[in-house]
Amino acid sequence: MMRLANLPSLPDAAGTYRWFYADVTAGPYSAVCIFMLGSLFSPRYSVAARRGGRPLEHSAVNFALYHQGVRRLWVLSEYARAELESPGRLRIGRSTLSYEGDGTVRMAVDDWTAPWGRPVRAGLTLEPMTPMGEVVQLMPGLPHYWQALAPRSRARLEVSSLGIAASGLGYHDTNHGGELLGARLSGWHWARTHREDETVVDYHLPEGVAPLRVVAGARGVRCERGPALVEARPTNITGWGLRVPSRLHAGNVVVGQPRLLESSPFYARLEARKGPLDSLGEVADFRRFHSPFIRWMAHFRTRMGRAA
Repeated sequence: MMRLANLPSLPDAAGTYRWFYADVTAGPYSAVCIFMLGSLFSPRYSVAARRGGRPLEHSAVNFALYHQGVRRLWVLSEYARAELESPGRLRIGRSTLSYEGDGTVRMAVDDWTAPWGRPVRAGLTLEPMTPMGEVVQLMPGLPHYWQALAPRSRARLEVSSLGIAASGLGYHDTNHGGELLGARLSGWHWARTHREDETVVDYHLPEGVAPLRVVAGARGVRCERGPALVEARPTNITGWGLRVPSRLHAGNVVVGQPRLLESSPFYARLEARKGPLDSLGEVADFRRFHSPFIRWMAHFRTRMGRAA
């Protein structure tokens, strides 16, 4: 079984990006952690990249904790540097992402909430149960890529600042690209569903491009591009005017009506649970983010950090 050992190559050129995403479902808790180089949430990078600004100068750590669908913690801190401490260890501020020799993935968050600055110490530990998926190009002709690194994992969530320690299932992937999101790729929506015996990820893309699907389980990991949906699925409009699915699906299986975990003018995070099915999804409209007004609003969800 192929295991994670070293981090994939980090971005360097202006406008490029890479992020490392993980989520954990553990009893009533859900948590998401993202280490970002060329932060997709950064209003500063949206402007600086057009003037030659480099992605590592706009690195960020995002951590969100939810209890029964209600947010308990939100960390989004941007830093002017990131450090590759070893081939398998990345540091942003005081937080680290580590790939260990046995394939274990550890994300250790030591940061503060935005905007109020409440200290947060949290950890996500993922032990992969399947191999890695392949690197796939999201849109034909565009330099944006996705790879499921640990699509189904045994997971441990610890938030020492709240006294939380719980076990469950985890998911880990990486996205990277050679240009700013929103320059030509307008957006996407995707959902990850844990079933009893496998994990399914469906990635839906604009302009009629056929969706991508990853299935990870006892038979390994397979990635396929399925046919485009024949009929549009029903949607809702958030208070910010963003169109989101009214149901989360795993393929053609309806998981249920989602709870809106996060809502903004360009981004939403949703969750639905039904018996053994657990879905977490995201919707993004990157062109909206490049609006000067929305960039101005994004400053209030982010704190500027200083390296330790």
